Amino acid sequence: MTNSIASAASEKHVETGTGQTLTQQVGQSLYSGDMGDLPLDTRRVLVQLLSGPSLDVRRHGKLWPVLLRDEAIIRRRLADLFLDLIMDRDLEVAYTRQADTEDLDTPKLLRNIRLTFADSVLLLNLRQRLTQADSRGERAVVSEQDILDDLAVFEQVENTDRSGFVKRIRASIKKMVLRSILQGVRDTEDRFEISPTLKLLFSAEVIESMSERYRQMADGETAPTDLREDEDDSEEG
Repeated sequence: MTNSIASAASEKHVETGTGQTLTQQVGQSLYSGDMGDLPLDTRRVLVQLLSGPSLDVRRHGKLWPVLLRDEAIIRRRLADLFLDLIMDRDLEVAYTRQADTEDLDTPKLLRNIRLTFADSVLLLNLRQRLTQADSRGERAVVSEQDILDDLAVFEQVENTDRSGFVKRIRASIKKMVLRSILQGVRDTEDRFEISPTLKLLFSAEVIESMSERYRQMADGETAPTDLREDEDDSEEG
């Protein structure tokens, strides 16, 4: 009887909200001084979501099933930090967003980063290419030269010479690679696959609005403008 009580007391049970229970032996901590009660793979999911910019099945094939299994408790842990979990099960992509706490004054773990005009038109172009590729049932793959050709119409808006414009677009491409919006294609130097995360970041309505705005800019009807996006505070702006 005593042994049974001791055995039961040596386990932590964490409800996942899906009818399953995560069990971790207290006497088998992951490291010295470990006070956590989640399994290693669940913690890895949390770290990836917090470090960002996203978690997807293609890049994180071992973590996606863990996220699906432990979604409820992961949502609760993120809510403790005033964060929401945004998921698309069809695209198999997830990321965190600052929770809407209404009038409650809360600290911000995520911060807004202002995108340059070059960043903005690049993201719009990539989102449009992603939509076109989806309609054809293809992977959205693009080269650096494809991007430069598409965005050449905005060169006059930037009010700079050709070399300066190309330099800014290339800097924006590097920024999108760092944020995993663009993912390098194996065995190539200047070809990239566009991440499906963009579908979550920019809805069809936003794309339509942005397209009209930038059409006006290209025609010289309005001045350049910037966008804002949520980004993890640990990322470089």
